[in-house]
Amino acid sequence: MQLRRLGRTELMVTEVGFGGIPIQRLTDEESVRVIRHCLDLGINYIDTAHGYGTSEERIGRAIAGRREGLVLASKAPARDDATFRQQMETSFQRLGVDYIDLYQFHNVATEEELDQVLGAGGAMEVALEAQSAGRIGHIGVTSHSPELSLKMVTMGCFSTLMFPFNFITTEPVDELIPLCREHDVAFIAMKPMGGGLLEDARPAFKYLKQVPDIIPLVGIEAAHEIDEIVSIVQDSAGLSADEMARIEALRDELGTRFCRRCDYCQPCPQEIAISTVMNLRSFGKRFPPERMFGPWGEAIVARAESCIDCGECESRCPYKLPIRQVIRENAAWFRAGQAAFQ
Repeated sequence: MQLRRLGRTELMVTEVGFGGIPIQRLTDEESVRVIRHCLDLGINYIDTAHGYGTSEERIGRAIAGRREGLVLASKAPARDDATFRQQMETSFQRLGVDYIDLYQFHNVATEEELDQVLGAGGAMEVALEAQSAGRIGHIGVTSHSPELSLKMVTMGCFSTLMFPFNFITTEPVDELIPLCREHDVAFIAMKPMGGGLLEDARPAFKYLKQVPDIIPLVGIEAAHEIDEIVSIVQDSAGLSADEMARIEALRDELGTRFCRRCDYCQPCPQEIAISTVMNLRSFGKRFPPERMFGPWGEAIVARAESCIDCGECESRCPYKLPIRQVIRENAAWFRAGQAAFQ
């Protein structure tokens, strides 16, 4: 595969990277086989996170003896220095490495969180210390907030931004991606297939190919999935009329219910994690059932079931999504899945 420059990091990465969430659903042996198959195909960019369950450990096993030439990225959610330090050290231990090319602040969602990261006693102090010590190469950030991302790109302290981008979530094309280009901040596209909601890889990745500066990360569970995606990425043909029609049909079908996780709907008076509940089925395709239907999912859905139907969230949603209806439907879906799993 061709290589692309990862913004001002000057790292050269393959035009599609490996995302480490879905391998949690596999056995240890299956996950190692899938990762090594990706390496055999030439994929050199691997992304994971402290919060992705078994992902870091499994990636560590898979890359043992094959670390050279890889661009390894991970991330941690802590905002304070002590917790972030602990989480970063855990990443090194699980991955079995002494150097990580890119370490990111995971899902910075609000101005308050950003202030915590950058302020005295914040996580940035630990990241800069690790960078100065030669333990991490570059510092990045991930987010779902459009406004906050626009701000973070211009601050000069982040070399990469990871943000959702697919043919339904197209908004980054208008402002965010050009701004990243202007400030030489690499744009890493998470959820190129809508977090599992888009089932046809061909229109999804041919659409992304039209924006050459971005690096999409794809989460896979089987070798044939990455084989198909690599063949699409290497195909020089543009979108056909049929493929464009398919994209438009899917936009019409999903666009009225597809949550971008921008969180404009918050705050909820019942403290419901609205965007998480809206994306429950996506999580269900990527998380192992013991996590999906265990305490993590139970806490989220139990809170969602406290909805008082006030409609404040819908009044704030810029996409006019039927949030209350989707919350009810996804809670019912969860309860049915939970009963079947137990």
